[in-house]
Amino acid sequence: MGGVLHEHLAARVREVDLLDPGCGRELAERIVSFTLGGKRLRSVLLWWGWLVGGGAARGGPARAALSAGAAIEMLQTFALVHDDVMDAAPTRRGEPSVHAAHAAEHRTRRYRGESARYGDSMAVLTGDLALAWADDLLYGALADLVTRARAYRVWSDMRTEVMVGQFLDLRSQARAERSVRTALRTDRLKTASYTVERPLQLGTVMAGAPAATEEALRGYGRDVGVAFQLRDDLLDLYGDPARTGKEPGEDLREGKNTMLLAAGIELARECGDLAALVLLEGVGAGPVDPAEAAAALDRVGARALVRGRCRALARRGTARLADLDLAPALLEGLVGFADTAARI
Repeated sequence: MGGVLHEHLAARVREVDLLDPGCGRELAERIVSFTLGGKRLRSVLLWWGWLVGGGAARGGPARAALSAGAAIEMLQTFALVHDDVMDAAPTRRGEPSVHAAHAAEHRTRRYRGESARYGDSMAVLTGDLALAWADDLLYGALADLVTRARAYRVWSDMRTEVMVGQFLDLRSQARAERSVRTALRTDRLKTASYTVERPLQLGTVMAGAPAATEEALRGYGRDVGVAFQLRDDLLDLYGDPARTGKEPGEDLREGKNTMLLAAGIELARECGDLAALVLLEGVGAGPVDPAEAAAALDRVGARALVRGRCRALARRGTARLADLDLAPALLEGLVGFADTAARI
């Protein structure tokens, strides 16, 4: 996967360099370093879906699956770079986020205009270019497959779901919405879809898998994908910054409508914990101490509730694999992936 991704990106950087070396250096090369620095989780899942669906492990069709996996990694770059702009996130993976890095360069080089606006604008361009490259790579990957029409439909649905999920995330912040139902719907569209469900489905569809196989893996992906997002919500507040690459409580500072926060407010109201209720209802309206919020959520039982939901979703997702005739290595990988989502 890494070789296909590097090969594609190197060719695209050369194209941009010919148009303008500065753009190649400041935008295209930044896309390369950002994309190659990821965990490549989505591309691995697509590859597993391809193999589960009966796809060959070698040859031209296998390279098509690898190229589609590389396209998903480019889509991830687009989503993260734009997400950091919308969240005003200063860091990503322990380093300055793309918009923050461009803003810092603007200040250092004493360019005209506002540094923050320059950084945001350059990050938008970076994400747009990554999305264009992702589409190009996916189109090339599907060109010689008889399953290309159905596979491209999966890709199209995935892109739209990401946008709708992001819309719900932003709107719920603006409305100060605190709803478990909306939080889970956002998790399903914004994260579970393009992180787990659709990559698996894209691989199986490309391979021409039976409908039952496709549906079983999609169900697994929906459950485990939401579990992973709930796990991330917990890690955002209770995780070790050395591992997460972020300071605790970013979701609180942004006023995000997570299941953790929404459930915490409901539980605080039900158990009559007025101090917790006032603190949690104030999220998004002003500064909130992450340590105090973490203690309040723990005290009313929200942390335990979300942990329990993670584990239940992981178990349900794993159970969907029971009727599939999976090679031992693939079964081990999928079960292990679900177990990770439940380990919090």
